[in-house]
Amino acid sequence: MSKWKEWFQGPQDITKAEAIEDYAIGRVPKRYRWPIPAIILVLWGNSTAMFFFTYGAEFSYLVGWPTMLVPILYFFVGATAIGACTMKIASKEGLSMSLLTRGLGFGYMGSAITSLIYAINYIFYFIFEGTIVSHAIANVAGIEINSPGGIAIFAAIGLVTIWFVWKGMTSMQFLQTWGVPIFLALFLFGLYELSANYDVIGPVGWIPKDKISATTMWTVMNMANGQVVFQGLLATDYGRFAKPDVTYKGTATIMIGMLVPMTAVIILGAMLAHTLLPHLKNINPYAMASDPGFVFPFIMGFLGMVFVIVTQIRINVMNLYSGSLALSNTMDIAFRFRPGRQWWMLLIWFLGVVFYASNVLQYMGTFLAITGILTNTWILIMLADYYICRKVMRLAPSDFVEYRQEYLRSWNPAGMISLSVAVLIGALGVFNVYPIYYASFLSMIIGPVLHVMISTASKGRYYFKTFPDDVQTDWNPPPFYQGPYAQG
Repeated sequence: MSKWKEWFQGPQDITKAEAIEDYAIGRVPKRYRWPIPAIILVLWGNSTAMFFFTYGAEFSYLVGWPTMLVPILYFFVGATAIGACTMKIASKEGLSMSLLTRGLGFGYMGSAITSLIYAINYIFYFIFEGTIVSHAIANVAGIEINSPGGIAIFAAIGLVTIWFVWKGMTSMQFLQTWGVPIFLALFLFGLYELSANYDVIGPVGWIPKDKISATTMWTVMNMANGQVVFQGLLATDYGRFAKPDVTYKGTATIMIGMLVPMTAVIILGAMLAHTLLPHLKNINPYAMASDPGFVFPFIMGFLGMVFVIVTQIRINVMNLYSGSLALSNTMDIAFRFRPGRQWWMLLIWFLGVVFYASNVLQYMGTFLAITGILTNTWILIMLADYYICRKVMRLAPSDFVEYRQEYLRSWNPAGMISLSVAVLIGALGVFNVYPIYYASFLSMIIGPVLHVMISTASKGRYYFKTFPDDVQTDWNPPPFYQGPYAQG
């Protein structure tokens, strides 16, 4: 095998069962690790998601150019930092974030709750991205979007997507390898059609709908905050396959490799929206100009529909895959039910079909706020546990993270209480007790601080039920430590 091919291809000496299950509820062995370029190639499916065209358009509607660069920069830097840290831990341990949660402050049963939160994220994104595809096909075919025909389109495309991801990372790598050149060719053709038929509006013309205020700035920062942690989290589902000794430079490289094209898509989303706005006479032209399911067929006709289908299959395989990892952990813990990772993708598909008609695009702002409250708080508590409670306070080992039920407590009150209090405070913003755009920021600060305080006060006694006797550790607990630890 050539060096070039080795860089962009995962391990080949694996069984069919390994490829399908992808160690959803177990530790990834060292022989099943992927080179960094191959992981980035898979993540490019996420980078070019249609969601980010909408994301960029919404930023430009609220604050225009160049102010929209502020939330974009925050998103880029924040996601890189978070993803580099979570991916370093996950690759070292060979564990998904759901499995790491068991040992990093939440307990065995506690991780079932956080995994369910994680899965709900992917169910939403599966619906969101699938809705864009359905809109594209429905617009070209003249079918009512929310009609039985529109629902049938959504369901059929979803089943095709499942077929592409049935064998996990292996099949996704194949799809993304061929999907990237197809995406680039069709997108460049779309830009050509846009420039040939319309006066392209550059950044100077990206004027916000209303005057920029503190409220609109906090709103766009809140939208960015909803993705800062989530993108690092998504990348970690694939980054756990990196070599165990990968450095922070290596994990940051994976994040940057994913985020650079993603940032380009965000900015191009604003350009597309403002270029088309003068040509739309609909009741709500802003909504139409930010909906890729309308935009690309409008510019490219039939090929625009093909472009949307190809692009959305490439991202929805990732939503299905990550959602199935989270549900595998939840159901394994809660019910000891292990039908196999791939079957949980069918549940995500079914829920997507059921909720498709609700037109989730209109709830993007609220959803991103709730995502920031739940997901950001959970992950930052985990990072506080690893880097402060373990590395600084030495309340638990930092040279390994335990995930097996027989050694862990069912619940670690430090993580669960911290998450509950932080989410409750965030929920007050969702229910307009205070402005919602503060909610995710307050939660993600309060949760980790509380966790460190409670873990310190409890003197580390809730990490283990019994200390594992089959793991070598250099951990030297502090004098006040009160948890189980088998010395020697």
